[in-house]
Amino acid sequence: MTDGGDANLARAATLVDALVSAGARHACLSPGSRSTPIALALARHPAIELQVHLDERSSAFVALGIAKATGVPAIVACTSGTAAAEFLPAVVEASQARVPLLLLTADRPPRLRGTGANQTIDQTELYGRYVRRFIEGALDGTREDWGVAGATAITVALGDPPGPVHLNLPFDEPLVPETAPGPADRATAEARIAERIWEGSDAGGPPAIDAPDLIDLLRTDRALDADRGVVVVGGMPSPPTAILELADRLGWPVVAEPPSGVRLPGRALAAGQHLLASATWSDEHAPEIVLQVGATPTTRVTQRFVRGAERVVVVDRAHLDPDPERHASMRIDADPEAVAAALLDVVPEHPSIRAVAWRTTWEHADGLARDALDRTLDARDEPFEGRIARDVAATIPDDGTLFVGNSMPVRDLDAFMAPRAGLRVLANRGASGIDGLVSTALGIAAAGAPTVALLGDLSLLHDAGALLWNGSRDLDVVFVVPNNAGGGVFDFTGQADLPEHERLFVTPHGVDLATLARTARIAHARVERAKDLIRALEGAIAARGTRLLEVPVERAANVPRHAEVQAAVDAALA
Repeated sequence: MTDGGDANLARAATLVDALVSAGARHACLSPGSRSTPIALALARHPAIELQVHLDERSSAFVALGIAKATGVPAIVACTSGTAAAEFLPAVVEASQARVPLLLLTADRPPRLRGTGANQTIDQTELYGRYVRRFIEGALDGTREDWGVAGATAITVALGDPPGPVHLNLPFDEPLVPETAPGPADRATAEARIAERIWEGSDAGGPPAIDAPDLIDLLRTDRALDADRGVVVVGGMPSPPTAILELADRLGWPVVAEPPSGVRLPGRALAAGQHLLASATWSDEHAPEIVLQVGATPTTRVTQRFVRGAERVVVVDRAHLDPDPERHASMRIDADPEAVAAALLDVVPEHPSIRAVAWRTTWEHADGLARDALDRTLDARDEPFEGRIARDVAATIPDDGTLFVGNSMPVRDLDAFMAPRAGLRVLANRGASGIDGLVSTALGIAAAGAPTVALLGDLSLLHDAGALLWNGSRDLDVVFVVPNNAGGGVFDFTGQADLPEHERLFVTPHGVDLATLARTARIAHARVERAKDLIRALEGAIAARGTRLLEVPVERAANVPRHAEVQAAVDAALA
């Protein structure tokens, strides 16, 4: 069997067929990308009654209730990362109460464990002694292997004593199938399963370089001796300002993500994401070298740009692994500020003439791109998520804090935020989940920092309990929520072409956020026009307390509006 989306779905379908053959009829699912094969297999099986729940914790307890009432193992499925961790409370209850539960957690390929790859944690034995057995599907296993895994899981779940069983299911990309699967192979419960549990592997790649060896290495290898370089700065615990001085000395432009703390006027590109996304521009200006500082880049646009460089030097010490796919030709395991300070002692005081020309070209194009971007955003008054991100970041007073949610908000902020000083941008990018974001913003505010949180509507609802519990506390935090009545991030991926897209990946909720705010005893305002957001946010910040600014947006217009902005940038660059 060849690998790919069809093979992923075929294995998942065989697994589900085995579970159904052994009696399973009910499944609960929370949306996600990595779980696409298992979501499709559950949704397309005629014998499965599928429920979709936003909150994985709630989803697992619903499945628990079904299993309690029927005595038949119920399925609960989710994507990788913290989504799987949300099952734990229900797993504990099922174990203690002897309730058969089948936990289907999608996972990244085992080679990415422990690397810092996005939305990846080690899910091996995640629930410890609270499950009756941990079974991992083999990434390259046959359909029969996966069918045997399903049959074994349901047998163990109904064993003595009954309880939860964890099926961890790794899927490699592509996740979306190209064709419909054939008939599932039937597997019997008597067959023996080979449980292939990953025990670690040598990930390879360049060795890490310690700071004491750095200067000698740079002198002998001339590692940064290039006229056409770009500095890419990801999330950082504190702003690496010496990196900016180094970039000036080298004559390299800086692409800085907002959580880096160095997207500053005159120091970092103002429309970097749109330059990198312009196919013609990025092809014609491919760098000889990329100096990647801090966390792994958030967007696929930046990731592709880094991969396209002739050489990649990664400098970071604060994150698990900023180079999970092993593209770096050199990895410097040291504090970026210390590295930059050391480099400033050995690089020339002024860049070469060719490097100056290189950076000037980038900065000129950046100015054209930024002007085109802003003109396009300001031409319409219907709220658009990109303009919301831009205006929120520009409106927060100096010394303020912006906490940005995952999925679309962090990507929109990266694409549309203009450089500015005096703003601290924080995000939960360790595992990049949408869980706990309201609580995190409240915690930041409780630490004494007046906070604005830019969150999607699903992220708000996922942690709505935190609003209900903390709404009456004296915390200065304004939640700005672009409300598209569902989720829009999968409109940009291959899942958008699936017939089940709306049901499985959008999750329309129909919740009235004004009613939620009243219940939580917090102030609520609805901003209907894009030009009114800045004034509304300024008023909410000045009024203090916990407040919710809801900005209704049209989800169907989101992808075309992003494309419209990029087209305007491309035209300006041409």
